Amino acid sequence: MRYAIISDIHGNLEALTSVLAHIRKRQIKDILCLGDIVGYGPRPVECTELIMENCSVCLKGNHDESLVEGVCFFNSVARDALEWTRKCFLESGHPNQQNHWQFMTELPMTYTLDRYMFVHGSPLDPTSDYVFLQDLAFDEKKFTEIFNAFDEILFTGHTHIPCVITESMEAISLEKLGYKYQRTKEKAIINVGSVGQPRDKDPRSCYVEVIDDFFFFHRVPYNYQKVCDEILANPHLDEFLGKRLLTGS
Repeated sequence: MRYAIISDIHGNLEALTSVLAHIRKRQIKDILCLGDIVGYGPRPVECTELIMENCSVCLKGNHDESLVEGVCFFNSVARDALEWTRKCFLESGHPNQQNHWQFMTELPMTYTLDRYMFVHGSPLDPTSDYVFLQDLAFDEKKFTEIFNAFDEILFTGHTHIPCVITESMEAISLEKLGYKYQRTKEKAIINVGSVGQPRDKDPRSCYVEVIDDFFFFHRVPYNYQKVCDEILANPHLDEFLGKRLLTGS
């Protein structure tokens, strides 16, 4: 059993193209996406087309959900970006415009494969619940509920911060893991990080490769300055969304 898991592309075509090339180079055939294809980035329609072409499964993220159902619970920067993104979808003129919109409206919330569960946020709220490392210190009850909701491994995204959290409430960074993790008898939450907007102080894209009971985190460089410049040139996108790509923050 071998496949790649990607998440949180956020309209960053440059990053997605680089990650897909890396996956192909490693001869990985199957790709699962945990959602948030759109939001923040300058190329949402193109990213959606690539996800449709390359992923066997794609789940619904909170930005994908808000694209089709209406924007709520977003700050002004994210809201303005999403309103512009909706306009891109509805006025793209792309030959697959209708298919793109239908694809986004029909994205599933969760997916299971054997004893592994896949979700954008968490089983408590598939699109919107954040599983933050710092929450371990004061909300152990929440994590107990999350661990009770799946069998062995939970793959998630949404926070843009790759890590592993074990059932014994230990949070393990990529550096401590050595960028790999092996399944044990203990349940674990694996955050696969973000393709298009990393927030762990490393601007490189991140994704996970699954080989049976082993999970490998890959960091993939891409031309983030090019994407930053494209965002800065777009009057509908806040310059903060471009500049943060340079530092992975």
